[in-house]
Amino acid sequence: MKIYFAGSIRGGRSDVDIYKKIIDHLNKNNKVLTEHVGDYNLSIEGQKQLYNGYIRNRDIDWLKESDLVVAETSSPSLGVGYELAYAERIGKPVIILHNKNKSQLSAMIEGSSYFKDINYYKTIEEAIEILDKKISRQC
Repeated sequence: MKIYFAGSIRGGRSDVDIYKKIIDHLNKNNKVLTEHVGDYNLSIEGQKQLYNGYIRNRDIDWLKESDLVVAETSSPSLGVGYELAYAERIGKPVIILHNKNKSQLSAMIEGSSYFKDINYYKTIEEAIEILDKKISRQC
């Protein structure tokens, strides 16, 4: 399965360790198209060697190509919000992971009838367990 992983880049990199662990776990049995989100060397400036239009178009192509979107939403991010709205627009299935101890999930996401698969977790182990159960149902 091809997975589009969404996590904050320019909105803040405080959860990069969580992203990396989730991406590494997902890559065991799937193909994560957006592995760079878990790259420790990627700063809040993002991929500054690429222009913004290229990044946007590349990411939209990956969203279209993906079978599933997994979004970690604990660090508020305009980009992740955009990706989720686009996933909704094209009808992609979405799994949302959110650590309630870090922030409150946006009402725009939590209040949407499209995003039914919102999962709150406290530890990375719990997040991975949630993903394993949810993805096994997708296959």
